[in-house]
Amino acid sequence: MFSVITCIRDDHDWRLVLAAAAVCLVGAMAAMLPLSRAQECDAGRRKLWIGAAAFAFGTGVWATHFIAMLAYDGGMPISYQLGLTALSFLLSVAGSWAAIVVASESRGRFSRIRGGVIMALGIASMHLTGMQAIETQAVVVYNPYMTLSAVLAGALLSSAAFYAFFQWRGLGRLLTSSVTFVLAICALHFISMASITLVPDPGKEVRAMVLDTSLLAAIVVVAATALILTVIAVVFIESHLTDLRGLANASQEGLLILREGRIIDANERFQVLSGWKLADLVGKAPSAALTVIQGQNRPGETLLTTSSGKEIAVDVNTSRIVYRGHNCDVLAVRDLTERRLAEEMIEHLAHHDVLTGLPNRSLFDTRIRQALQMAERKNSEVALFYIDLDRFKSVNDIFGHAEGDRILCKVASILRRVADESDTIARLGGDEFAIIQPAGQQPAAAQKLAAAILDEFAAEMDTARDPTAVGVSLGIALYPADGRETDEICNNADIALYRVKHGGRGKACFFDAEMDEATRARRQIESELRHAITRNQIHVSYQPIYGALSGEVSGYEALMRWNRPGHGISEPDVFIPIAEESGSIVQLGEWVLRDACTEAARWPHPLTIAVNVSPVQFMLPNLCERIEAILEETGLAPDRLEIEITEAALIRDRDRVMATLQRLRSLGVHIVMDDFGTGFSSLSNLRTFPFDKIKVDRSFTGMLEHDAASRSIVRAIIGLGHSLGMPVVTEGVETETQRQIVVEEGCAQVQGFLLGKPDIEPSIKLAARKDLLSSTADADALPIARRRPTRLAWE
Repeated sequence: MFSVITCIRDDHDWRLVLAAAAVCLVGAMAAMLPLSRAQECDAGRRKLWIGAAAFAFGTGVWATHFIAMLAYDGGMPISYQLGLTALSFLLSVAGSWAAIVVASESRGRFSRIRGGVIMALGIASMHLTGMQAIETQAVVVYNPYMTLSAVLAGALLSSAAFYAFFQWRGLGRLLTSSVTFVLAICALHFISMASITLVPDPGKEVRAMVLDTSLLAAIVVVAATALILTVIAVVFIESHLTDLRGLANASQEGLLILREGRIIDANERFQVLSGWKLADLVGKAPSAALTVIQGQNRPGETLLTTSSGKEIAVDVNTSRIVYRGHNCDVLAVRDLTERRLAEEMIEHLAHHDVLTGLPNRSLFDTRIRQALQMAERKNSEVALFYIDLDRFKSVNDIFGHAEGDRILCKVASILRRVADESDTIARLGGDEFAIIQPAGQQPAAAQKLAAAILDEFAAEMDTARDPTAVGVSLGIALYPADGRETDEICNNADIALYRVKHGGRGKACFFDAEMDEATRARRQIESELRHAITRNQIHVSYQPIYGALSGEVSGYEALMRWNRPGHGISEPDVFIPIAEESGSIVQLGEWVLRDACTEAARWPHPLTIAVNVSPVQFMLPNLCERIEAILEETGLAPDRLEIEITEAALIRDRDRVMATLQRLRSLGVHIVMDDFGTGFSSLSNLRTFPFDKIKVDRSFTGMLEHDAASRSIVRAIIGLGHSLGMPVVTEGVETETQRQIVVEEGCAQVQGFLLGKPDIEPSIKLAARKDLLSSTADADALPIARRRPTRLAWE
């Protein structure tokens, strides 16, 4: 040992010794990197990587030897024979290749030792051949024991290096095996160098083809450079592969690499998704983590079993790649949890109300069909509830939509609380709800549920204390008693609800075919009225209004007429109340007002046009603006328009209506009180608002000839009009006697079938009708043709 150290210290340039060790380390690492890649490849590619490793290792060993020889100072000039020097290089590479091949074999317990021995013999053969290449005037004498010791040291250290490389994992095996190989090479070389002695021989001849030290140094530099470039190339390849792994780890899909049906690698995403570590997966079949879903309709969907035992739905796609030199299968595993949640959310939103979470109309339609089909198979009964909230529109308008939404959610909570789990509660839209009750003996079960709903609303929604509280009305239809088809059951439940809403509200009502026949007809009228304008079924007729004394036409009253298909001209007394209750009177009334103003604007004489305005229309906050816009649009002078209202318009919101009338009066529009005497506060209304005209209701006119009390009432109304300076119009004049009576009492204007029926095209004879109005004594002598309503032409 001391002789080796003495040899290195005294006979070698320590700087070149360090350089030799560095080159040796580079060569060992350059060999270990491709050798590690060779372990991951198939047989064909493994040979290429082993060859690269053998070349790098052999070059490193050879360069180390000759750098150390350049560092050796034998006390005399030394050169090297070219042939043996080249042979030593080949022996170094060949020995390295043989050692690596043997050590790489997985068969046998001593393959690493055999590889180490072969590596030591290869290095020793390279060393001895290199020593034989020395050309100097001296004889090299070897110490066989130290030479054998050098080979044994090299064999032991090489075996240890191979063992560390093939048994260990990670970066530690590369460093440990590389350093151990460096020790093996250096130990073998320097122990061998310590065993030789150069005996001078002046008579020895130096051969011709030799390499001097400068040329050898150049060759060593080239070999070292090639070795360094090899290392750079290997590092680049390793970096490239590392980048590819980083790319794989950045993928949002989990990746499993399979070779021959076994897992050999997995990216980080799969490890995070599954909770399994790579060491737990390598060598196992993919079924250890992935389970095929039995009966699933979507190919590729499986269940991933995590390390904690939880199952996750995943989608798996398979492809093939060349990985580590082998044809491998790649399983791309995508987590379906978020997609499933999104699909469930979309499915829920498609079939449920967003605000209350209840089934919507789409799901309700499905459930009612399913309930009826099930009831038909089981010969059972089903109850269908249609539920409408009372006062909800007012609460929503007054307190805002946010409060309205809160009320709807509260209603949904109440219905959930009282209904059974088997019942389906749905929000059909707005404030309309429905309940399907598929279980129970009917009608007892429906009566019990209806009573529970009404009691719960009475407890939760006290309208006396809470201004935002709402009531509830229920319409109930039973299957099969009230129909066997889905549409029929739904329609009958709606009819029952309609009857409740128009018969007091706040109650529950079962469908009754006989009682609901009128309701059905009423709903039919209501439905047809909504489309009457667009179907050109509404028109305006004009009835003339005559001056009682002059006999001239002073104006017309516009009367709405409905040509109902299959029924002919429908009486206003039939459809106007229905239009007011349903709200369609707003659209109809505005259309009549526009049509009447348009017609009156075309007349060559400035006659007045009277138009009835419903009490419902007076509830509109923009009624005055709408009338003003129509006047401006049609070009009719405001003082030619007479708005006729009934006292019913003053009952709902007296102050509001009076304010609207004042605004209309300020526009120049005349206000007429229609059907005077039939209200509850006629005199009070006249005192509050100075009407431009009052009309005697036709109910009094029709009884003038036979009822003294009616005649007294008409006389009082006319007298009241005179005292207040209001012209009085008597409508409903149908006989000459009636006309004579109202004229004698001082009525200003008359209107009725006697003088002119309503006509689609108004016509006026400008000449006075004095023959009709001149004398009551001669009335019976008038020709019949002159007493019946006539259609006169413009002159």
